[in-house]
Amino acid sequence: MNLAWIADDADAPDPAAPKMTWVHWVLYNMPPDADGLAEDLLSEDLPEGTLEGVNDCNRPRFGGPCPPVGHFYKIHALDTMLPNLRRPTKAEQETAMQGQILAHAELIGRYPHSNDRR
Repeated sequence: MNLAWIADDADAPDPAAPKMTWVHWVLYNMPPDADGLAEDLLSEDLPEGTLEGVNDCNRPRFGGPCPPVGHFYKIHALDTMLPNLRRPTKAEQETAMQGQILAHAELIGRYPHSNDRR
């Protein structure tokens, strides 16, 4: 078993008028015993065997603008290792995962921006 992880923002650029889902990060083949992802993590410091896709800036790593109110984190337990997809997009990774998902969980993180706090 291994994990596939997607961080995206389904209410970009404005939660009151969303126009797109912004993809911040795509990871796959993460070992299930990985104990987290550190802030400002470099590609070479990912858990052993973990591969990255590209975000909507067409780069690996966590990236993109600061979301208006939060992120959506999706993790999938897969019954197999995916082949090296050579920096897939979110859509390419989701296609490769079809039929391989054992379990799925989502976390929605919401927060105000520092300039929105009263």
